[in-house]
Amino acid sequence: DLASFVEEVAEEVRNSVSLPTGYTVSYGGEFENQIRATNNLLTIIPLVLGVILIILFTQLKELKLALLILANIPFALVGGVFALWFTGEYLSVPASVGFIALLGVAVLNGVVMLSHFQQLAKLAGDFKEHIIQGAKDRLRPILMTATTAIFGLMPLAFATGPGSEIQKPLAIVVIGGLLSSTLVTLIILPILYFTLERKHHD
Repeated sequence: DLASFVEEVAEEVRNSVSLPTGYTVSYGGEFENQIRATNNLLTIIPLVLGVILIILFTQLKELKLALLILANIPFALVGGVFALWFTGEYLSVPASVGFIALLGVAVLNGVVMLSHFQQLAKLAGDFKEHIIQGAKDRLRPILMTATTAIFGLMPLAFATGPGSEIQKPLAIVVIGGLLSSTLVTLIILPILYFTLERKHHD
């Protein structure tokens, strides 16, 4: 972990080197690029979330439904973080890019599910049965999307050659996040939608 290494070096320098007045030590190269990229990501991610929320609200016409889809994102992030911890990887710029990719996948799966629920909710009949049927209808396409991406990223997750230090964290984050967000989309999202909309349809 480059950041941890530089932090250890900086601590050692502070403890063992006495600099003359007016002199400072700075760390450049790849570490400087990583810090700059991390700061850029901290700016980009809130903007991306804001744009996603606006687009969802425009499509769904209800803020609570837009927020319901966004609620899928933390579960995707938890899956990615757990995957990093489980494999012994660390949070790097490639891993952060993987988290951004997860935002899109988690939102897309939520939109696919909720849009179908809204179509079925307009039909006559029991609202609960419509939700159950909608979840069954979208089970296969959502699982196919997730499994295709996961199997496609598996070679990168187990890569050991040149460039693997970039490919591996990104692939691990996306795989872990896809597993958790897919489960949430198929199980938790229908329950939350039913809870929010039940009174309206009753």
